This record gives sequence, structure tokens and C-alpha cells, in this order.
Amino acid sequence: MGLLDGLLGSVLNNVLGGQQGGAGGLAGALGGMLANDGEHGGLGGLVGKFEQAGLGNVVSSWIGSGQNLPISADQLQSVLGSDAVAGIAAKLGINPADAMSQLSTMLPGLVDKLTPTGQAPAGGLGNLGDLAGMLGGLLAKK
Repeated sequence: MGLLDGLLGSVLNNVLGGQQGGAGGLAGALGGMLANDGEHGGLGGLVGKFEQAGLGNVVSSWIGSGQNLPISADQLQSVLGSDAVAGIAAKLGINPADAMSQLSTMLPGLVDKLTPTGQAPAGGLGNLGDLAGMLGGLLAKK
């Protein structure tokens, strides 16, 4: 099982009542950023934050077809803001630099997998339960 498959499994585990901290906590942080009922306004809110930070082309590459542009931990921190980063790091039980490093590695692939048509769904990715269902469908295809 690949790294992204492991992450998707961790997201499902976290969303459906699994562990906090470590990979499960990281997956929960990702779910919290992408779900409509998450603290970052879902995928649409996240796209807006990227655009405000001048990185709209980066997040658009993850949603669109083609190669995903990378994002550095520092760039991701500038998108999310220091308060959000501190909150994510606290949930994970790690320092903010490590949290952003891990998220910057996993977020592009996860957004790409959740937008297989190359477009963001008009209504977003749904709430955490909907997101868990989508991730379960992705894992079932493996």
C-alpha cells in the first residue's frame, strides 16, 4: 500500500472515530481543511486562501488534470496563517514546522485524488461524513 493509500486509510479511521495524533491526527487535519464543515471552509475556502496568498495556480494544479505543483511548508503556512498552523500543530502534538512539512507533502495528492474530474465540485467535498465516503470509495478502487 502506498503512502497516499495509507493516508486515506488514516483519514477514514480518524473521521470515523479513530486515533488522534500521528498519521491519524494529520489525516484529521487534512479532513478539517477539506470538509465543508471543517474549520477552513472546505475546499472552496482553501482555494480562496491560496488565491489571496498569490498561490491560486498551485492549488488549481492539484484540482485540475496534469502535474501537481509542489508547495513548501513555508508557503502553506503563509496560506493558512499562524493561528491555524498553531492549532493544527497542537492537534497533532508536534511543532508547527513539522506539521506544515507533513501537510505540504500530503495535501497536493489528496486534493488531486478527491477531484478526479479535474474540477472542484460546485458544492465542495461535503461534510466530514461525505468526505469519509469519498475516501472509502477511493480505497475500494485499489
